Amino acid sequence: MRTIRGFRVLIEGLAGAPFAAGSRSPFFCQKPDTMNAPENFLTDLPAFDNSFAALPEAFYTRLNPQPLSKPHVVAVSDEVADTLGLPAALLDSPLFAEIFAGNRLMPGSEPLAAVYSGHQFGVWAGQLGDGRAHLLGGLRNELGHWEIQLKGAGRTPYSRGADGRAVLRSSIREFLCSEAMAGLGVPTTRALCIIGAEQAVRREEIETAAVVARVAPGFVRFGSFEHWASRNRPLELQQLADYVIDTFRPECRAEANPYDALLRDVSRRTGELMAHWMAVGFMHGVMNTDNMSILGLTLDYGPFGFMEAFDAGHICNHSDHQGRYTYRNQPHVGQWNLYRLADAFLPLLVDPAAARAAVDETYGDAFALTFERLMCAKLGLREALPDDETFIGETFGFLQEHRPDFTLFFRALSKLSCSTAESKAGATVNPENRPKTENALRDLFVDRAACDVWLDGWRARQAQTPWPDAERQASMLAANPKYVLRNWLAEAAIRKAKHGDFSEVRRLLACLRRPYDEQPEFENYAALPPDWANGLEVSCSS
Repeated sequence: MRTIRGFRVLIEGLAGAPFAAGSRSPFFCQKPDTMNAPENFLTDLPAFDNSFAALPEAFYTRLNPQPLSKPHVVAVSDEVADTLGLPAALLDSPLFAEIFAGNRLMPGSEPLAAVYSGHQFGVWAGQLGDGRAHLLGGLRNELGHWEIQLKGAGRTPYSRGADGRAVLRSSIREFLCSEAMAGLGVPTTRALCIIGAEQAVRREEIETAAVVARVAPGFVRFGSFEHWASRNRPLELQQLADYVIDTFRPECRAEANPYDALLRDVSRRTGELMAHWMAVGFMHGVMNTDNMSILGLTLDYGPFGFMEAFDAGHICNHSDHQGRYTYRNQPHVGQWNLYRLADAFLPLLVDPAAARAAVDETYGDAFALTFERLMCAKLGLREALPDDETFIGETFGFLQEHRPDFTLFFRALSKLSCSTAESKAGATVNPENRPKTENALRDLFVDRAACDVWLDGWRARQAQTPWPDAERQASMLAANPKYVLRNWLAEAAIRKAKHGDFSEVRRLLACLRRPYDEQPEFENYAALPPDWANGLEVSCSS
């Protein structure tokens, strides 16, 4: 039975009764008129902590989500439901789809769409904003502060002529990748559920509408600060910075310059985030400043991809015609985006030179140290040595030249032994006598001899800081996932879902929340892409 945190629940009966005068508020704002509500479905909920809504109204527009007709549940993340403290009875109730489609509001919710601006593909785009997202509000429990946002809940003043809707296809991708990244240990927004409907939405073709309920401590972006700086509004800029510090980073308030401390905190967390992306082979695809979280979280899943046949220049977003957001460019773009944020912070800092210094003195080290730590774990290096940076660089050069599948390469490497007689430093193993356990790795290469040379070098490096095979293998398996959300896996789930079969979405979710475990029942999810997937493309509309 699900553990209930944060919410205390009282359930009496099974079919609707009026709420007693003087009682606590029901979970929904009004009695639904389109369905039979469970009797006495009462909840004793903590009030929403609408901290963002407490900012002046210049920061947002208050408006309710636009209802979806006959919404239905596509998938739910029980882990996120636990984090929020949602009772199992609510998840099993017809009200769940109504609430998270935006048809019913929770008590104390003050829905709004936030305004922000940003640079898109390196070019100033001016005012943007939540064009298809509604922030319902936030709540606090013993696990932290959580904001709930509905993506695809209808048009807002920031929709720029669009319909404000998300489609089932893109919603499945965002839901699964949010939870997959959490399973991988990468800082990320989460996804509570996908709610679908038969409502038609026109994209390249006619599709059906869906809403993703996104969950995060906060959704403030780099572009949120750029917005006010570009309008020469220092008061609002300071109000936003104070909100972020007081709500999320109170430790910055104790520093001599809290705004400098905040910028350094964002720079450090962004550097660490970029390192995590690179270590798992993740490509965001559209790293515009309006898609960068001030909290250092992966935000806005669209044309993302996970590296398969390794190519540092791989472009996962079909709309990225110049290759700005390739895998290799992500650390550089992260820094470029931070410089734009630093420019926005200039009015808050006593010394203008401090803004660039806050990035330069923080971001690079955070990225380098985190990336080296993660790569040493992936390579099974027990202790770091001065030459490891060179060895890691040579390894990526080797992968670039021979193009093995990134995830399968490191997973297969994790299972190899270093205790053979031939594994001593400087020794070379005869190709005809190599252990059969190496075949899974060697089979990833057309040039097996090149793989053998690299393996001998890897074993020589292991010999410098040796440790028992069993311990090293266990450590490497915990650092190298077997399962990632490959595009073909998401596409297979999407194709079934278009016909009303959501079983593959739910199976993938079950697998991806434990990506480091063997899970024999999901063995096919770790396979190389099938031939039919070779032509798959994703773009900003995905």
